[in-house]
Amino acid sequence: MAETIALIDFGAGNLHSVHNALIATGASGVIVTADPDVVATADRIILPGVGAFGACRDALASIDGMIAAMEQRILQDAVPFLGICVGMQLLADKGIEFGEHKGLGWIAGTVQAIEVPSADIKIPHMGWNDVTPTGGHDLLEAGEAYYLHGYHFEAANADNIFATTHHGRTLVSAIGRDNIVGVQFHPEKSQTYGLAFLKRFLEWKP
Repeated sequence: MAETIALIDFGAGNLHSVHNALIATGASGVIVTADPDVVATADRIILPGVGAFGACRDALASIDGMIAAMEQRILQDAVPFLGICVGMQLLADKGIEFGEHKGLGWIAGTVQAIEVPSADIKIPHMGWNDVTPTGGHDLLEAGEAYYLHGYHFEAANADNIFATTHHGRTLVSAIGRDNIVGVQFHPEKSQTYGLAFLKRFLEWKP
């Protein structure tokens, strides 16, 4: 029986591209959904996200029962979870972007504006850049991926950092714990590297 992969639609994600990338890996059972009942029974869950932290958090919270379903299925039942871009940032305790906003609080840390040492270093961090694994997770391999973000995840615990990149300073590229992983880069835009990462996630048994 094929696994069910819930791709959460809360109106703030690059769903079409992520869905296409998953299909390109050979995945079946992908369901684009805003239904908490689907999430509550899914075998794997993916949360994409683009836009401002607070707006994404509010959009997710506006779906009645969605965060509760995620907490049950991911934190209690421990199914594999992947957050992409803002979907990864929402794992933090809080985000400071157009004010301070509460995150999901699954991984200790704060999302804040990228500060770089020189005006020559452009923000947002956009385009291809390295993914350098820290050795903390077998899902992450060295390579290059596509990034687009002006805010970054300041992790409270270095053990949660699975990979980094460099753009004027060291930035978190991937983060996680247990059955949870989040990536700042966009695997759906990262061609061969991104598809290989998604395939490993779909085969991952935490």
